Amino acid sequence: MTEPAASTPAQTLAHAPGEPVDENLWLEDIHGEDQLAWVREQNARTEELLETGDYPELEARILEVMDSHERIPMVAKRGDWYYNFWRDAEHPKGLWRRTRWDSYVTDAPEWEPVLDLDALAAAEGTEWVWGGATFLRPEDGVSWRRCMLRLSPDGGDAAALREYDVEDRAFVDPAAGGFSLPAAKGGADWLDADTLLVSSTLGEDAVTTSSYPRLVRRLPRGGDLESAEVIFEVPAEHMMAGAGFDDTPGFERLIASDRMSFFDVQHHVWRDGAWAPVPVPTDVDVDLHREWILFRPQRDWTPEGAGAGADGAAGTGSAGGTFPAGSLLAADFEAFMAGGREFAVLFAPDGHTSLQSWSWTRGHLMLNLLRDVSSEIRVLTPPSQDAGQEAQSAVREPAAQEGADGGQAGAAHDGGWPASVLDACPPLHLVESYAVDDEDPEAGDDYWLVVTGFLTPTTLVRGTLGGTSADVKRAPSFFDEERFEVEQHFATSEDGTRVPYFQVSPRGLELDGTAPTQLSGYGGFEISRTPAYSGTVGRGWLEKGGVYVVANIRGGGEYGPAWHQAALKANRRRAYEDFAAVAQDLIRRGVTSPEHLGCSGGSNGGLLVGNMLVHYPELFGAVSCGVPLLDMRRYTKLSAGYSWIAEYGDPEVPEEWESLRTFSPYHLLRDGVEYPDTFIWTATSDDRVGPVQARKMAARMEAMGIPNVWFHEALEGGHAGAADNRQAASLQARSQSFLWRALTGTLR
Repeated sequence: MTEPAASTPAQTLAHAPGEPVDENLWLEDIHGEDQLAWVREQNARTEELLETGDYPELEARILEVMDSHERIPMVAKRGDWYYNFWRDAEHPKGLWRRTRWDSYVTDAPEWEPVLDLDALAAAEGTEWVWGGATFLRPEDGVSWRRCMLRLSPDGGDAAALREYDVEDRAFVDPAAGGFSLPAAKGGADWLDADTLLVSSTLGEDAVTTSSYPRLVRRLPRGGDLESAEVIFEVPAEHMMAGAGFDDTPGFERLIASDRMSFFDVQHHVWRDGAWAPVPVPTDVDVDLHREWILFRPQRDWTPEGAGAGADGAAGTGSAGGTFPAGSLLAADFEAFMAGGREFAVLFAPDGHTSLQSWSWTRGHLMLNLLRDVSSEIRVLTPPSQDAGQEAQSAVREPAAQEGADGGQAGAAHDGGWPASVLDACPPLHLVESYAVDDEDPEAGDDYWLVVTGFLTPTTLVRGTLGGTSADVKRAPSFFDEERFEVEQHFATSEDGTRVPYFQVSPRGLELDGTAPTQLSGYGGFEISRTPAYSGTVGRGWLEKGGVYVVANIRGGGEYGPAWHQAALKANRRRAYEDFAAVAQDLIRRGVTSPEHLGCSGGSNGGLLVGNMLVHYPELFGAVSCGVPLLDMRRYTKLSAGYSWIAEYGDPEVPEEWESLRTFSPYHLLRDGVEYPDTFIWTATSDDRVGPVQARKMAARMEAMGIPNVWFHEALEGGHAGAADNRQAASLQARSQSFLWRALTGTLR
């Protein structure tokens, strides 16, 4: 079947029979001389338009937020040290540093430099971008010294892996046996002091179709990666192979994963000299911790052999022992691997509440939940090792309360894991909890809380379960939050689904339809959009009098796996209908009107707003579309696109292309349509989505004679579009300035 072509110049490259005409294939050569010349020409045109007027002041004010010395330096505890990676005006590429607890809690901590990335970049002539550190566990559990650093040469996903000594403050010389691997996709974990587990795209036949590692090798110190022993591999058509070593004392184990797609993975554990698969469906997420194994099914799951318990009740009170998608279960790991199927139900979802993440302290399990997109934290206490067998002797129906939709509410828990709610979550806020150091005898039940809201600067809290808590750090205020208010509303989508959204607006907003309004969303990969403080949004949008809106549309994770799966593949339109319903509700309520309503999104959110452009142009006055997917015919052939087939579908399968073509903005542009002002931005070094789709969309719109289309491509920065704070400030300033000027009639 041949797709009708948009009105464009004559075809310049041949296309296969049945393929839509694509006159912009030449732009797929990312680093070609002619292609980069086209990019520079577009950049100059866009910068000439946008970087005028009050733009320099806006960029400077946003950069001030990003470089502020009063920001909270978030830390990770290793032994007695607290490590932080920091960027500011003096260290634009960043400074890895550390301090002691007594110093950290002061207003002016004494930081000890560990690695200066700016100095490293200058010395080596490479624009290194920080990607994190993986420490080798010391024998005494305290003196953490050696680590593998992840450093990207351009901000992309491909990164070099280099061994570093934090006491010597130096890389371990490869000539003396130090580990050092050139930039590639993948990663490494320590097996022991002289051995790494490496998953890498380096070497022959090492890359999957998705552009990720196919092989895991055991690399000895001083060894060569390509000749190192392959210990695990996956078929090339799978997404990626990975492996890691659980070095928890007393529970050491080697784990490997065959990730078949974004949502399907088979875990393996090395037992008795061979890989033993964890016997669960590939859509059941698994987490191993000490003697426990946790399960979070993405779809309803009926484990084989999991029948009724001794009291006659199935695990969730439903016949046949079926556990709903998004629930959390626990079992004894050794018993489960030996065939036991006795589960404790730790969380059961309802129509309002979903599990987002969890974290283990030394003696407890903390669950981070969302209830109608506001945080709730529950603390569960596992049965002791001595009482474990008794606690799991029967699968009991958890206590339940009626949810608003008549279903069982998520407060349920198995009787062997008593639960309580941590009183730390104000309404319409995000509060995330995680352990400080579950293996420290003195701090094993300590936890961090990160508390934030649209008008609440972030606070870092440290507490002890069963004890007290105290604020440790407070982020500064970057705008006058008292002038604004946060509301939550619900729009009704085309199929009747209630879709929540947050509205941040000036107090006493007059509902006359004139407020410049920025609507943001994502709607994919079970990623939730939650309340968060942003000095950038405050200064770049709210202080000017604008309204900022975040839509919690299907495809995201705000209501768990079912909310995500409702917009998968052929049902993708539901995410776009939800977003349009929020736009229509804002207009209906008099908050704004189409000429004053703009939308913004990046990555999958770029695909979202690209669909607003082609399906709902009458609803919007401007569209800011960042690092986007837009060509759904060729997305699987570009960068890491093949890995997203489980989310969107496979264009090589005719019936799936029939669905994909309905939300492929590149193929849905039409003559005679009045499109809103459009700003498309991307980065040359983005090796995840890549810059190609953004280039082609802008080129086609321009060739069709569609006015008011601007394009900008950062030459570095990866999928984030920026490698340092100044680049990030420029990116944000361009987008905010474009939307504001377009929605207030001052763009031209």
